[in-house]
Amino acid sequence: MAGEGTRLANVRQPPLNTTMMGVLKAAADSYGLDLTEPMIYGLSGHAFLINIHTQLCPSGPYCWKRENAKPLIENMGLRMTDLGFFGTGAKAEARAEVERKLRAALDRGIPCSLLNLENQIIDGYDGTGFFSAQPWAPQSRFPPDRLTFGSWKEFGEQFHVNFYAMEKVAPADRHRAVLASLDYAVDLWKDPEKHSSRVYGVGPKAYDNWIQAVPDSGSSHGNWWNATVWSECRRMAADYFSAIGTADTNVADLCAQLRSEYLAVAGNLSRASSRTMDSDEKIVLLKETKQREANAVEKVEKLDGALRAREKR
Repeated sequence: MAGEGTRLANVRQPPLNTTMMGVLKAAADSYGLDLTEPMIYGLSGHAFLINIHTQLCPSGPYCWKRENAKPLIENMGLRMTDLGFFGTGAKAEARAEVERKLRAALDRGIPCSLLNLENQIIDGYDGTGFFSAQPWAPQSRFPPDRLTFGSWKEFGEQFHVNFYAMEKVAPADRHRAVLASLDYAVDLWKDPEKHSSRVYGVGPKAYDNWIQAVPDSGSSHGNWWNATVWSECRRMAADYFSAIGTADTNVADLCAQLRSEYLAVAGNLSRASSRTMDSDEKIVLLKETKQREANAVEKVEKLDGALRAREKR
């Protein structure tokens, strides 16, 4: 493949902690979709997700049921097509086939991505491998900025990777997209089993798992990373409601209340990231935060109803 390759222009993954949202933002910008970061988080529903492993593993932000969010992502104008999952023992033929699909997409101007520990945009390839984004460079050289054809040596000895193509599709009507995101936010809280697996918990179950894990894992890397990611999501939720209130002044007061609620949750989760906070203090804080988020979800449901009532007038 010497001399072959392509590199997509204007595809830049921002340094967000929630790297899946960074991938979506990069793809949206490349297609000129004019979506702010809060709109990416909000319309995709990710602003309202919290997923915690029973042992506070740092995998919480990555191991949830993405398929339930696919329609919301399409509402924004993006289709994330899963090109397959590959483990350490993936055969050479399987690797070559997904590499072929990735190159074909890139040749058509379609950004791609991978998820192996982190979500990374793939914006091109040369004669020996793919270019993968390093969202936190130069402060951090992780994750790697290359993926060598065939060997995938940059992943190390153990990996579990999915690849995606990020196609542009016709976005949904913005009002309908907002309503779908609010429905998803409520469903995450009221039907958490639908959105996660047995050893993880979404919504109120996420808080229960976290609280139970604090005595053994409250000072762990997993505690810090989950708190960091989910706090960022709640800050984006606050700005999302500001945008909704600006677009429809009839619900501006309720959106202002929601902004305040989610900023409070974000602040609490940021405090919970501390590795030195006393366990009892952290448990009290998380119980308070769980109740705050429950109150916020009630207001989200109220906003959903208010927007739907206006539709019928």
